[in-house]
Formats: sequence, C-alpha cells, structure tokens
Amino acid sequence: MPDGRADGRRVTHDDLGAWLIKGNADLVDLAGRFARDPRVTGWCVRPGYRARLMRAGQPVVFWASGSRGRLPYGVWGIGRLTGEPVPGGEPGAPWTVPLDLTVLPGPRRLHRDRLRADPRLAGLEVFRQPQAANPSYLTRAQFTALADHLPGAADVGSGATSAPAAW
Repeated sequence: MPDGRADGRRVTHDDLGAWLIKGNADLVDLAGRFARDPRVTGWCVRPGYRARLMRAGQPVVFWASGSRGRLPYGVWGIGRLTGEPVPGGEPGAPWTVPLDLTVLPGPRRLHRDRLRADPRLAGLEVFRQPQAANPSYLTRAQFTALADHLPGAADVGSGATSAPAAW
C-alpha cells in the first residue's frame, strides 16, 4: 500500500515513535563510510506525505539492509531530525532530510534477527515491506520496545538534544 500502513492507516504524528531511514550496504560501502565517520548529517527520502510530516527534533533510526550473510544488518544508528526535508532540484527527485545521527560501533548494532525475535518488533514495517522507500517509521510502542534493546534510545525519544555520550 503506497504511503500507508499495511493495516490501512496512515502514519500520523499521534502514533509516530521514530522515523526509520534505510541504506543498502550491498550497494554502497556503508561499513567503510561509517568506520571513517559515524556521523550522518543528511539522507535521501521519497517525496510524499511522510516526508511532509518530518520535523526537527523527531527521533530517527538508521537501518542497514542487504544480503543476509555478509554483515549484521538491522539498526545501525539513532539520532534526530534537525530540520524538515529539502526538496530535490528536479520534479520527482529525492528530498534530503537533515540529521544529527550517530552510527553505532559494530558490536553495538542490533541485528535484525534479534529484533524480529521480539514480538513487539516483529511487525516493523521494514520487515513487512523491506523494499519500501525511505522514510519508514516505528510506532510509539515499537520505539519504546527498541529502547529495551538499545540503551540510550529512550533519551533520543524523550527530547534529549544529542545522542548519549556512551554511543
């Protein structure tokens, strides 16, 4: 279902826990890029109603995707939006959303199998529609559940201005 939730409801501010942006580590050397610099200041998103809901201060989760055997794909980072998405120069071009996001060191990243095993997270949109365009999302309940697996995530969701120093 384009731009909507699988259950027929659209994403709203009332139930938004965090945005989820994805990068395909099979197409781009994300591991190498983030080893050099774990800070992410912007990412492409698809124009549409979801991008128009994005606001400064909202939590964002970075999801690395790709083939199942090469790297521990799943949640690689967390942060906040620092502004609204900026439209691309051409009609239909991707928009860029400004971020303050830190990619976690390899051992701290959350493998998708661990998240899928948690019944509170097994229904994540990124599992149901892995090929969907950016941005995806987590509900409030899902973001709360994610915080149980990722110490410091609750600080981002509570309005903290930056990622915890332990990241």
